[in-house]
Amino acid sequence: MRILVVLLLLAIMPVRAASLPDAVSFSNTIERGDLSAAHEWLDAGLSPDFEGKVIGTGLMIGAWEGNIPMMELFVERGADINKTNSSGEQALLHAAWKGRLNAVRWLVEHGARLNREGKEWAALHYAVFAGHAEVVAYLLGRGADINALSTNGSTPLMMAAREGQEAIARTLLVAGARRDIVNEWGDDALRWAMRYNNLKIARDITGYESFAVVAAKPAPSWGRPTRSQPLPDRADQLLAQARKMEAAGRRDEALKLYRAALAAIRQADAVASKTAVPARAVTGMAITAQRGKPGAQTAALSYATPAAEIEGADRAASGASAAADELAEDWLRRAREFEAAGRRKEALQAYRQAVSAVRGSAQSSGPRPGSGPIENPVYSPVHP
Repeated sequence: MRILVVLLLLAIMPVRAASLPDAVSFSNTIERGDLSAAHEWLDAGLSPDFEGKVIGTGLMIGAWEGNIPMMELFVERGADINKTNSSGEQALLHAAWKGRLNAVRWLVEHGARLNREGKEWAALHYAVFAGHAEVVAYLLGRGADINALSTNGSTPLMMAAREGQEAIARTLLVAGARRDIVNEWGDDALRWAMRYNNLKIARDITGYESFAVVAAKPAPSWGRPTRSQPLPDRADQLLAQARKMEAAGRRDEALKLYRAALAAIRQADAVASKTAVPARAVTGMAITAQRGKPGAQTAALSYATPAAEIEGADRAASGASAAADELAEDWLRRAREFEAAGRRKEALQAYRQAVSAVRGSAQSSGPRPGSGPIENPVYSPVHP
């Protein structure tokens, strides 16, 4: 009888192991919201903290998608609500970045920690950077550290200053955010606001009188801005479809989708380059006041666009951009050669490298699974 039981167990175990997903199929399935598949995998022995491709665990993917039933399932099965993925991110950060207010609430109410020890990206950083005012207000109301320091010592106010989130910057300042914190690069919120031409935020940080002096400084003195250009929605969709086709073994279709995604990325980058707003210098200041009514005083600045001042900075940045473009073209050439030779697998790998290189030339830098905002200058804030 014992021998029979052992033989039966040996027969069953390979079947159960074979039914469990790899990281890619797990991610694709959970992103689609397939609760039945998640149930089957967990019943078959899959760890509730199994980490899929890019985003992380099932709970993290549910948070990214705002899928509360999926989050509930994994937590009920024992998922660690504060677990970090291979990039140091947590479910709460993903929900905050995507603006999933209901998911943020659910996570906090079920034990997700608002603040992190030491210098780490926090949910408040992500919500501020992405411009989700309601999430920011909720996190602050629940006790999020308004002066939390990221891995490079940057604060949420610095995120708002960099990304031009004027309303959120005012919310943070009114709530008591410190203006004087300097990160490891020697930058503070004012420097970022001026560097990225977010002058209203800079004025709110300094006040009218001090701002007149600050704004008169030449643009290059604030440093060279780098764009934080999100991957366009169309490219995001195409890349997601390409991955699914590749996972299904449909490589020809995946190749077409990768090519279309590259075209969308480059088109968006070209538009961003044409619409970029140059830094401006102050040419004058007009102050109006009424006797006996100091509260009615107003001040307005006039600006010029000093092309000569920023020309040198533009030339300095062109070298890195050209190098990234050259790398992208090299990968595209290889991809086409592999495709022409019928080597579909190598072609797909080369196209993926080309996508990364094109993003590098676009100088993307927002938060997305894998790093934090500003931490990696070739980092797109849209899940690929």
